[in-house]
Amino acid sequence: MSELSAEDSKIITLARSTRARTGAAEGAAVRDDTGRTYAACTVDLPSLKLSALQVAVAMAVSSGADDLEAAALVTADDTARDADIAAVRDLGAKAPLLVAAPDGTLRGTVQPG
Repeated sequence: MSELSAEDSKIITLARSTRARTGAAEGAAVRDDTGRTYAACTVDLPSLKLSALQVAVAMAVSSGADDLEAAALVTADDTARDADIAAVRDLGAKAPLLVAAPDGTLRGTVQPG
């Protein structure tokens, strides 16, 4: 992850840690425009199913965030799903979405636009 800034590496690490700690399918983290970070995992309950990124964005919103600087998703999938990209764009229209493998290897970045 040497091509990443320290702050972007941090949110990937937070997403990986959350995923590993909970045993969830995915982990995510977002950084708001004030530098606060929010980490989350997939929620898969009988009556509630949310992706890790949806939870992380919801946490940021519920904490008063107005904008996102960046988002990270740790997943076994090759890229983020459309619903995850939409959740990030709802709060952070200019935020890059870093997609990483479970080992933290950056697979790609979904740029705004």
